[in-house]
Amino acid sequence: MSNENLESKRWLIAGAAVVIQLNLGTVYAWSVFKKALMTTHGWSETSTQLTFMIVMACIALSAAFGGQLVDKKGPKFVATIGGILFGVGTILAGVADQTGSLILLYLSYGFIAAVGNGFGYVTPIATLIRWFPDKRGLVTGLAVMGFGMGAFFMGLIAPSNIISLGVAKTFYIWGVIYLILVVGAAQLFNNPPAGWCPAGFTPKPGAGACAEDSFEFGQALRTPQWWMLWAMLCLNVSAGLGLLSQLSPMAQGVIKNLTPDLDAKSLALAGGAILAIASIFNGLGRLFWASVSDYIGRKNVFLIMFASEAVLYIIMPGISNKVLFTVLACYLLACYGGGFATMPAYAADAFGPKNIGRIYGMMLTAWGVAGIVGPLAFARVYQKTKNFKMALYIAAGLLVVGFVISLVYKKPAAKTA
Repeated sequence: MSNENLESKRWLIAGAAVVIQLNLGTVYAWSVFKKALMTTHGWSETSTQLTFMIVMACIALSAAFGGQLVDKKGPKFVATIGGILFGVGTILAGVADQTGSLILLYLSYGFIAAVGNGFGYVTPIATLIRWFPDKRGLVTGLAVMGFGMGAFFMGLIAPSNIISLGVAKTFYIWGVIYLILVVGAAQLFNNPPAGWCPAGFTPKPGAGACAEDSFEFGQALRTPQWWMLWAMLCLNVSAGLGLLSQLSPMAQGVIKNLTPDLDAKSLALAGGAILAIASIFNGLGRLFWASVSDYIGRKNVFLIMFASEAVLYIIMPGISNKVLFTVLACYLLACYGGGFATMPAYAADAFGPKNIGRIYGMMLTAWGVAGIVGPLAFARVYQKTKNFKMALYIAAGLLVVGFVISLVYKKPAAKTA
């Protein structure tokens, strides 16, 4: 295949990656289902929220395993399996609602769908890093932008679906959509030919752009830099997921204080609308920050994000204006998404592209830890205090730690033996 055809092919794969990530990212809108499930079945806040925690943990762990499979079996195989599991798991979540089984909800949506999601998530990232050594930040930002914006569609559409059709049928509909779109897009995936580089691109020595510059998996894990990047990702995601897991209820609390006579249906729709708006910025922030990192560097992007987020989390409990609350939520989710989008390029810069599926896939275990820490902290604090003030302060503290780690981080000098 000519270089011109390969150039066209890599952008086609990038488009397929966005389609996959848009579908997978709908898991971020879990909060629109939570209240309906609690009301219907009488499940507690923490037990219902546990579904989301299981989802985040399983996505991260399966992404780590999926990254190894991508390096061994190829991206088409892994993405196809991911799409099937995600669709089937979501359909079974509808059965869990109809039967009133919390255990089945944990198994179906929390485990089966989440494993499929993790497989689907890591595949486009590992594949596009190989196809775009010249535009690493831009293309990984473009791909995971879809993941961030997936909640926009679910946050906008699902509340009306739930009200008119019920939770079970909403899960059934989306499960079929996932089976069609994710599995279909996965068929376009493959790796570039060995040694291929885009026309006119000459990698800088030591830039980690070529396989020759790459660390082996075990070598990367033995460096302190891998663990520093892992910690930075974990801290940023913990704060962001805590906010995201409770954003609809938090928004409803602000709105209810302003308009106490608003009925429950209107309140739910209003909270879902704010979640949908903020989710757009979760997606756009991924593209913005990752693209900016190509120019000002990954380290500077993380320093800016950690510092600004910490300040805003401290300010947020005092916000009573709906518009200002929405603006803050949009920026915070943009930084949350930006961390996800910038980190794959950061890891590839440090360790090279050859084994990035396994190296970055294992780094996503930070997402799993954060998926428990952030949502659990927010849920427990709310359950005890009936407000989110202390949880937001805890999130700010985590971000300060992340800022310090970012400040002292230096790229590994060379491959170790």
